[in-house]
Amino acid sequence: MKKAIWNGKVIAESDQTKVIEGNHYFPPESVRQEYLQETDYHTTCPWKGKASYYNVVVDGDVNQNAAWYYPAPNKAASEIKGYVAFWKGVKVE
Repeated sequence: MKKAIWNGKVIAESDQTKVIEGNHYFPPESVRQEYLQETDYHTTCPWKGKASYYNVVVDGDVNQNAAWYYPAPNKAASEIKGYVAFWKGVKVE
């Protein structure tokens, strides 16, 4: 069972993550949405497509753009559509 933890709170928990390029992507239903805040930030991966980001918010502390997902990935990455990955100090263990 993998967990994404920040500021002592479990943000996501699943035994069904998908690992791509060393990142664990959590199924959407395993992510606690109350800790996520949509942002306007986007990046583009040549093979996965356009990524959208969330701030991770715990007890008033904001970790900007610390989670990302692909709402409409390229065909090569279709298996992670909507799945959420973390970085910027969010520990996945």
